[in-house]
Formats: sequence, structure tokens, C-alpha cells
Amino acid sequence: DFFKNMIDINFNDDNAKSFVSESEVDSLQTTIDRLHVDLESETGLGNDYLGWLHLPSRTSSSLLDSIFSTKKEISDQCDAFVCVGIGGSYLGARAAISFLGSAFGNQTGPDIYFAGHNICSNYHADLLKVLADRDVCINVISKSGTTTESAIAFRLLRSFMDKKYGKEESRRRIIVTTDPQKGALHSLAKEEGYKLFEIPDDIGGRFSVLTPVGLLPIAIAGIDIRALIEGALLTENVFTKTSDLSKNIAYLYAVNRYLLFQKGKVIELMATFNHSFEYILEWWKQLAGESEGKKGKGIFPASVQYTTDLHSLGQWVQEGSRNLFESFLLIKNSIQPIKIPKVTGNKDGLGYL
Repeated sequence: DFFKNMIDINFNDDNAKSFVSESEVDSLQTTIDRLHVDLESETGLGNDYLGWLHLPSRTSSSLLDSIFSTKKEISDQCDAFVCVGIGGSYLGARAAISFLGSAFGNQTGPDIYFAGHNICSNYHADLLKVLADRDVCINVISKSGTTTESAIAFRLLRSFMDKKYGKEESRRRIIVTTDPQKGALHSLAKEEGYKLFEIPDDIGGRFSVLTPVGLLPIAIAGIDIRALIEGALLTENVFTKTSDLSKNIAYLYAVNRYLLFQKGKVIELMATFNHSFEYILEWWKQLAGESEGKKGKGIFPASVQYTTDLHSLGQWVQEGSRNLFESFLLIKNSIQPIKIPKVTGNKDGLGYL
């Protein structure tokens, strides 16, 4: 009831109770209390990069206005928008766009393409062919500017843009999101006169989706970023106010994961039946893998898309090694429900549905 009155996100650990007892969960409450204080006071390990924790409440209206204004300029002058980045400079935005947008591309503005998230020459050659007859704008995202994959892609695309539009017009079509004060990309943006958005110093790449790293591409996709920040602020107010495991499902999820890991479940399989979660799962693998895979420890994050993977990995899950646990991401009610039509007769055998 606490969460139903606040946010419509629920956590069901009933199936975990066969492996994790309530007393084991309760025994970690004091540890969670201490860690909560460390997070809120920014005194624990990694405290230099905790800016994400209260990011929604510190996001200014002026920043959102600037992003929205840039989005309008881009939408007015191009029909193809290329987002250049890898890891946290790519996955958060793609996850949000994939989850909140159409399954078949941007329906309200420029087509959105991604580059620099791999070093496949065929991929980038095909992209350049697609862009040849399009009106193009580019957003290159990198805190340092020296990330190899995105730096290579940006060099290719910058050369393409200069040849296509000339230097003056090209610089009006390139937007840079990078460190506020230093780095190769920051220096290049200043030298060339590119429009510049800043990545806060205290936010690591994988946690940066609600900074300009994610907000500009998300806005280009036609998603209301003000509403997105409002929703994020609501979750911030819920999940940062208490460490009580009976009221904070984020901590309860973490405790269940930890206890299952202690019992030999070294793989977490994040599963979904909803295609729109595809890149949410990819982003989650980065969040979990980069955060926890250290000092010879950590749960290995893997993902499956059901029912597709039921016909492949499903066999391993059902009868393979007993060293994993599944976490399901489920949507209670589809935004666009489809009814299976009734037909005369039952030749396809689906009448029971």
C-alpha cells in the first residue's frame, strides 16, 4: 500500500522465500541502515560519484529549457539524428527511447541512429550510406573524449559532415556532451565552436541518463523530458527517504540478491516477456556488471527475452546448473493491448485462448 500510494512499482519476492528466510532478510536491516547513512552523507566508498542519487531534485528548469530549445532546433533542420557514444554514454538513452517510444522508430521527429558503440566497419559504412541523402545532426557523448570506439566514430562522422555541409554549417549541426572543464572533446568543442552540454563531475557514465547525456537524445525522440524528471523525482523521494526494508523495495531487492549470492547463486538472469525492455536489460547489465564485478567478486548479470529465449536458453534454465536466480521485469497492463480475434472453427488449435 505504501508504494501504491506513491509510485506504481512493486517488488514480489515470494518465490525467493524458498531460499531466503524472513529472518535472514531482517538480520541485514542494521547493515542497510548504515549503508543508507553512508549514501545520504556521501561518506562511503565511491562517494565522489554519488551525484546520481539526488539528480532529479537538482535538475534545473533552465537546463531542461536549454535541452528542449536545442531539440527544437535539431528537429527543424534534420531528419536524421546520430547519437555517438558507448557504454553509459549510449545505453541509458537507448534504453529510455526503446522503452518509452515506438518499437519501429521515432514517430514524431528525426530518425535516431547510434554510432560508436562498436568498432564494426560494416556497421559504420552502412550508416554513412544511409546518411548520404539525409539532413543530419550529430550528438557526440564522451566525458573524456578519448574513448576509442566513440572517438573513431566521431572522426568518421565529423569528416562526413564537413564534406557534406562545409565547416561552417557542419559546426552548427554538431552537439557535444562532455566534461564541463577538461578533456580532449571539451577542448575540440571550444576550438570548433560546437554547442556544448556538460556532464556533471560527480556522475559516472552509467548513471548519467538523466543528465544531458540521455535527456537530449530522449527529447529528440519526442519523449517529454519534464515528465520524465518529475517521475524520477517521485522515485527519488520514495527510495532515498527511508532504509526500512518494509518500505524501500530497492533495498529489499538488493538484500535478496546478496543473500542468494551467499547461497551460491552467482548468476542473475534478468528476464522479461515485453520487447520494450530489450535495452533496459542491456543497460541493467552494464549497471550491475561495472558496479559489482570487482576484487574477484560479484553476481554475473545476464538477460533473456522471453518467449524467444524459452526456445533456447530456457532449456538451460530449467535443467542446467543450479547456480542462477531469475528476476522478472513485468508490466501489469499493456498500454496497447491486442485481443486475439475469434475465428470460425479451431483449425490453428488456439481456441482455448
